[in-house]
Amino acid sequence: MGLISEFKDFAVRGNVIDIAVGMVVGAAFGKIVTSFVNDVLMPPIGTLLGGVDFKDVKIHIKDAVLEGEKVITPAVDMNVGIFLNTVIDFVIVAFAIFIVVKALNAMKRKKEEAPAAPAEPSDEIKLLTEIRDALKRS
Repeated sequence: MGLISEFKDFAVRGNVIDIAVGMVVGAAFGKIVTSFVNDVLMPPIGTLLGGVDFKDVKIHIKDAVLEGEKVITPAVDMNVGIFLNTVIDFVIVAFAIFIVVKALNAMKRKKEEAPAAPAEPSDEIKLLTEIRDALKRS
């Protein structure tokens, strides 16, 4: 029973829930970036380069082996265009994470640099201050 209760304590801890929410948001962000690269960014770039669809850019290595209509061994291609899209996805996601971490670090530095509240004077200092004020009044 100890293992189950430890897991329960771990799972309901705030940090674990924050991480889970971050992963869900990150996965959604990754899908958005993939769609942005594939559907928004690469088509105009392909058009500028003469109507190239990057999904179709391949390096052909080996032809398929056919026996009549039946494929014995499929063709071997390196899908360079799909790889390029994936690299661009990674760069965009990495840059976004870099910006977020940089902002968090800047906020953390500002918090650390903020002057701390002055420490409350000791009892001796308070007593000496009261004596000084009493002497000034007399």
